[in-house]
Amino acid sequence: MKKLLQFLKEARLELKKVSWPNRKEIIGATTLVVVLSVMAGLCLGLLDVIFFQMMSRLIRFF
Repeated sequence: MKKLLQFLKEARLELKKVSWPNRKEIIGATTLVVVLSVMAGLCLGLLDVIFFQMMSRLIRFF
């Protein structure tokens, strides 16, 4: 139990040393992640449609 309490105290001290981002940085990073995720989803969706069309035409051909 002593080791656990010591660990928690040390962890708390280390967390005080961390440079936490401000609100503006968090909003910017979150926006970037959302925009890139949407773009990646759109690209993958477009590729899926293209490959589906290609496979459909290929199957009809044979």
